Amino acid sequence: MTSSRYHGARWSSAALPEQTEPWPAARPPHLVDDFEDHYDIQPAELREYARDKPWVMPSRTMYFFCDVHADATAFRDSLMASGGVELTGPGVLDFRLTEEGRGALFVIAGDCFDKGPHNLNLLRALGHLIKQGGDVEVLAGNHDLRTLVGLEYLGRKEPRFAHLFVRMGKKSVPLFKEILEAHPPSAAARDAAPSEAELRRLMFPPESWFTDFPRAAHGLINEIKLKKELVRIREKIRELSDKVHELGLTLRDLYLAVSACREHFLGPEGEFTWFFERMRLARRWGSFLLVHAGVDDKAAAIIGREGVEGLNQRFDALRRSDLFELYHGPIGNCFRTKYREIDYPLTERGVADMHGAGLYAIVHGHRNILCGQRMVMRRGLLNVECDASVDANTRVIEGLEGRGAAALVFRGDGSITGVSTDHARAKRLELRETGGLVTIIP
Repeated sequence: MTSSRYHGARWSSAALPEQTEPWPAARPPHLVDDFEDHYDIQPAELREYARDKPWVMPSRTMYFFCDVHADATAFRDSLMASGGVELTGPGVLDFRLTEEGRGALFVIAGDCFDKGPHNLNLLRALGHLIKQGGDVEVLAGNHDLRTLVGLEYLGRKEPRFAHLFVRMGKKSVPLFKEILEAHPPSAAARDAAPSEAELRRLMFPPESWFTDFPRAAHGLINEIKLKKELVRIREKIRELSDKVHELGLTLRDLYLAVSACREHFLGPEGEFTWFFERMRLARRWGSFLLVHAGVDDKAAAIIGREGVEGLNQRFDALRRSDLFELYHGPIGNCFRTKYREIDYPLTERGVADMHGAGLYAIVHGHRNILCGQRMVMRRGLLNVECDASVDANTRVIEGLEGRGAAALVFRGDGSITGVSTDHARAKRLELRETGGLVTIIP
């Protein structure tokens, strides 16, 4: 790989790799992450897993991006890293599709909101990609759904719903400040807004909620997760109030910003209404499941019976009828799980359902990692993890230098390439070399 692969690289400061290496590469077994996982499985382990499986790969090129978290520059540079766009200038909208990009699928696998420097510019860059003719599929991330849920349920006082605005947390406040700056409310709107005391009652769950919620959520949230949720909501009430104050806002500002967000994200003529309307839960790509976080036994069973489209139909139905169950239930586990004790479990039964459906690997983000994409085994299922910590704020927290960019590229020759600014070489997996039977389909 040479730098000519990155079209318009002179307009970017992202230090992208210029050479490739086999993936996975043999590495010292002591290289582990914060979760005590080896960074990549060993080549022999992958060959053992892949052997004799009838792998399928579409002949079309597909680019996979995730967890860009409101960083439009990181997204633009990641698009360039994939080979799907050419940069034409320094701005976040200064790009156009390459010849390869015009025929490819762009999958944006969740978490466009929060953390990064500018939510609205990120969405505008994504919209620009669509307007240019890019074939774009948007998958749901936990931060995206949390934003949708918060906007939908502000002011609801039923025990299942009263906490869902606060659930957005302090990371949502920069979005509200952005929307106020982009669409300043009129003096009349400010005068008509409720008082600070009324707004506190409107936005925050009452003390009785901490007793009523466990009964309302019984059967949907396990006891461990329920206890954690009660503690977390108390923390989020305090954190949200503190962040509003830190950014020089008031609760009245927050209320007016939410009203503007509802208009621009949920209204029929909203600038960003297309984002949530376009969102799906999962995508099948041959033998690979593309999703934000992962699966559990219940999701795997649905896939086994109804296919990935059945999973998407369940997601759509819950999005229309009950965002609480969507966010907290097993469907929501697909954009929330980290395979912790509090998550819905994936066991051998779920893996058998996935394999029975011809799905042998999950490609996802959600758990940020520091040295580019990696391959790990979880509960006997291959996971390709792709949250490469590209947004500027995460990079500061993690001590990563320079601008972030990352893309995972599937090509019809049976190869998968992981490109990241945080690994010296692009990682290239030749699926045919794993010992499995690989079929390329139209």
